[in-house]
Amino acid sequence: MSPGATPQDDFDEFYAVTAKRLVAAVYAVTGDLGEAEDAVQEAYARAWQRWAKLTAEGDPTPWVRTVALRLAVSTWRKTRNRVRAHFRYGVPADAPALAPDRVALIAALRELGEEQRMAVVLHHLMDLPVEEVARETGVSNAAVRTRLSRARKALGDRLTEEEEVPLHG
Repeated sequence: MSPGATPQDDFDEFYAVTAKRLVAAVYAVTGDLGEAEDAVQEAYARAWQRWAKLTAEGDPTPWVRTVALRLAVSTWRKTRNRVRAHFRYGVPADAPALAPDRVALIAALRELGEEQRMAVVLHHLMDLPVEEVARETGVSNAAVRTRLSRARKALGDRLTEEEEVPLHG
């Protein structure tokens, strides 16, 4: 804690520094910005309730990230059919300002299995080392490397496909 800072001040600073990146990561997992924001907000609310314990144990970031991702995946599983139907008909309504490459990345991530998607988001978007991804997902380092390798191949195939454009003559 900073000299003279209250736990509330420390929490507010932590939130300001970490929230935007966490929302982006959870959005990459779920493909739904509203669900990502809700999961992250709930994770921070739960963190505040345990703030003294979390900060006593060290960096609270992994705990908040794990809770947010688990909440998001749980919500995502419950609403999977609704979300798939919504996205089947075009670009998500909550992402009109995203660059086309980001929309393509989110769409490609959505096509991956949950385990591969989680590994990609944690490793490539959250910059976590393989060892930490393994710890947070409860699998071995080798399993994480395998998931990342397979996900990269799948993403590479999906993101390099050329759309067919009809020629008018």
